[in-house]
Amino acid sequence: MLASMGATEDNAWRRLIAGQKPVNATGRSTRADLLAVATVVAVVTGAVGWAIDLGWLAGAGLAAGILLAGMSAARLVAEARAREAERVRLTEQLITAEQDERRRLSVFLHDGPLSSMSGIALMHDAALAALADGRHEDAARVIETSLEREREIIRTLRDLTFAMEPLVLRDHGFGAAIDALREQIERAHRVTVSTSVEAAESIGDKAQVALYQIVREALNQAVRRRPGRIDVGVAEQADGSFLVELSDDGVEERRRASIEAIEERVRILNGRLTIETGEHGGTVLRVVVPAYVAAPAR
Repeated sequence: MLASMGATEDNAWRRLIAGQKPVNATGRSTRADLLAVATVVAVVTGAVGWAIDLGWLAGAGLAAGILLAGMSAARLVAEARAREAERVRLTEQLITAEQDERRRLSVFLHDGPLSSMSGIALMHDAALAALADGRHEDAARVIETSLEREREIIRTLRDLTFAMEPLVLRDHGFGAAIDALREQIERAHRVTVSTSVEAAESIGDKAQVALYQIVREALNQAVRRRPGRIDVGVAEQADGSFLVELSDDGVEERRRASIEAIEERVRILNGRLTIETGEHGGTVLRVVVPAYVAAPAR
């Protein structure tokens, strides 16, 4: 710092340090000498103040860094807890949906095919008894009736296996599976079913299976409302999600159990379900499948 000073300031500074009064060549103080001393003091004071300011700024920066690091760590912990809570929620939903599906399957088999098989076994006993008594015509009529019921059970079980996961879905895609389901519904219930599901072909395989189950369940619920026509459509939305819409012109849906059956399947996809009355009556069902669920596996 002294090296940067002029001769006058340097001389005044040295005399001030030595405790002597700044003087000129005649031994008297001059305004220039006093101005030089003032300049030196200002420079020294400014340098010290600058050093203090730098120290304060460094300390403040360190404190701010520690604070930001603490906030970032707290945010990461909160996000990790939120992800864990979401994982637990989705796992519980999946387990609940699987349990409900097994319960429905058990009730269906018990009240349907098993009960029918028990009745057929009793009919066989009756036919054997008729044969033993020589009542051959009665035995033949009973056997004919039992054969019709056995064929009906075979059709029911075939439809059940097709509904659980149709081979056509795996081998030929979503559109072909929906077409087969449409033909089955039209043949069994004498209702017109219109489908437009080409957009669903770009959905991942696992999501397609779950979506097929939703459409199948929705169709089965729709035919119970006795419509003349059912329309099914799938469309991709701007955000990458998929909208599934099923509408019919039957009576308005009022059965809560029917809605819950579809809700359980929608929860597996973490989707959204809305059911409302159509503009001209009937029922409109909409399901939105999130983009990250519908995306094909990589």
